[in-house]
Amino acid sequence: MTDSSHADENRLIAERRAKLARLRERGNAFPNQWRRTALAGQIVAAYGEHSAETLERENVTVSVAGRMLAKRVMGRASFAKIQDRSGQIQLFIQRDVLGEALYDEFKKWDLGDILGARGKVMKTKTGEVSVAVEELELLVKSLRPLPEKWHGLTDPEIRHRQRYVDLIVNEHSREVFMKRTRIVQTIRRFLDALDFLEVETPMMHPLPGGAAARPFETHHRALDMTLYLRIAPELYLKRLLVGGFERVYEIGRAFRNEGLSTKHNPEFTMLELYQAYADYRDIMALTETLVRETARSVLGTTEIEYQGERFDLGEPFEHVTLENALLDLSGLGAPDREPRLTRENLRDRATLAALCNRLGIEVQPDHGPGKLQLELFEKTVESKLRGPIFVTQYPAEVSPLARRTDGDPFLTDRFELMIAGREIANGFSELNDPEDQAERFRAQAEAKARGDEEAMVYDADYIRALEYGMPPAGGLGIGIDRLVMLLTDCASIRDVLLFPQLKPES
Repeated sequence: MTDSSHADENRLIAERRAKLARLRERGNAFPNQWRRTALAGQIVAAYGEHSAETLERENVTVSVAGRMLAKRVMGRASFAKIQDRSGQIQLFIQRDVLGEALYDEFKKWDLGDILGARGKVMKTKTGEVSVAVEELELLVKSLRPLPEKWHGLTDPEIRHRQRYVDLIVNEHSREVFMKRTRIVQTIRRFLDALDFLEVETPMMHPLPGGAAARPFETHHRALDMTLYLRIAPELYLKRLLVGGFERVYEIGRAFRNEGLSTKHNPEFTMLELYQAYADYRDIMALTETLVRETARSVLGTTEIEYQGERFDLGEPFEHVTLENALLDLSGLGAPDREPRLTRENLRDRATLAALCNRLGIEVQPDHGPGKLQLELFEKTVESKLRGPIFVTQYPAEVSPLARRTDGDPFLTDRFELMIAGREIANGFSELNDPEDQAERFRAQAEAKARGDEEAMVYDADYIRALEYGMPPAGGLGIGIDRLVMLLTDCASIRDVLLFPQLKPES
C-alpha cells in the first residue's frame, strides 16, 4: 500500500468512526433484534421465473439482511446490493416509502455496512428479482472500507492474511471453502456407509510417531513432561484394531515442524482409516472409489481440470511399481549414462549413491539402497506422474510401519496415489508382527540418535499392543488439503486453508 492510499484509507476510517459516534449518541449502535425470513439465494431461486405481474399479484413479503456491496443513489429512488451466505439480492429503496429522514440516512451509509430490509418481492424493468423495501435498518457500521475493487481482491498476501475480507469480496474463495466442507461431509458419509467408526485420538503424544517428520514440542506443567503435537494418528488408531474396532477412521489435524510451501503447511488436515482383514490391494480399491465418488458428489462429474490439465477420475486408475517407474521414467537408464540404472543394479547401493551424487542429492553414510531409491524417485519421477496412478512396492527401509512383501523382504505392500505429480494418498498392508516392528523401531531410534530428526522413536506400548495380536489389516492416509486443492483447481495449499500459517506482518 502506498503512502497516499494509506492516508486515504485512514481518512475514510476516521469518517466512518465519526458516523459511528453519532449512532452511539442516538442509542444502541449495534442492534440485534432483526430477524430474517429468507435468504437472498432462496428468493432468487424461488421467484426468478415469475413475471413482474405475477409477483405483484402474489404480494410476498420477506425480511432479508446482509452486507451492502453496491449502492446506486438516483434522487427519489436508489438501488443497493446486499450479500448473505447464500448470495446477493438487490434492494429497491424509495424516499416516498421510507420517509425523507431515513432515506437521507441511507444515502450516507457506506459499502460494507450490514443492513436489514423488509419488503415485497418484485422484478425490475431489467428482470432482476429485488425487494421493494418498506423497512430498513442499519445493523452494523463498517469502520474499514472494502478494497476499492471489491469484486476482485487479487493480492494473495492480503487474501491469505485477511481471509475475512477475501471471503466478503471473492465469490471463488467462498465457493472453495464451501466445497471443502462438502468434500469432508461426503468422505464421512462414504465411510459411515461402509460401517467404519469415526473416532478421536489424542492430539498431544508422549512420543512422536506414526510418520517420518519433525514434531512440535510443548510442555505439560502439571505432569512436568514434554509432549508432542501429533504428526499422525496412526499408532493410536491401530491400537483400536487390537481392541476389536475393526474399521476405524479419523479426520483431524496433524502437525509437522517443517517448512512452508505451496504443498506444505505446518498444521494440516488428514484422513486416516484402518480396516481389519484387508490388504493394500483392498485399500487401493477403496481409495479409488472414495476419490471418484467424492468428485462425483461434490462436482457432479468425475472429469476435472487442474491447473490446465484434464483428468478423468471415472477411468480405472493406473498402477506401476516404484522400481519399474525408476527404470522406465527417470531417464537414469539411458544408454549414454554412466553409471546407468539397470534391472541388475537397481538395489546396488554404490550405483544408487553415484546417481544421487550426480543429481546433487545428499547421501548419508546410513542411507541404504531403499532410501536412495526413494530419493531418486522423488527427484526424477514423481513430478512426471500425471495419473491418477498408484505407485506400489516401496522399499521397507522407508516404510517402517508397512508389512513386508511376501517373497521379497526388500519391499513392502505399500502404495501412494499420485495425481498431477503430487501425492494424494498413502497406504499399505499394516505390519502386525511385533518382533519385526520392534526391530524396525530400533533401527529408527538408531537413525534418530545419529541425527535424523524425522526418524521415529521406539514406542514400547505400541509393541505391547501388537503382542496381544492385531488382525491383518490395511490402512490409508489422505491429505484432505491436497484433495481439496485437486477438486477446486487451487495451485497453493494456502488457497484451501481458511487461515494458513504466514510470516508475521512486518
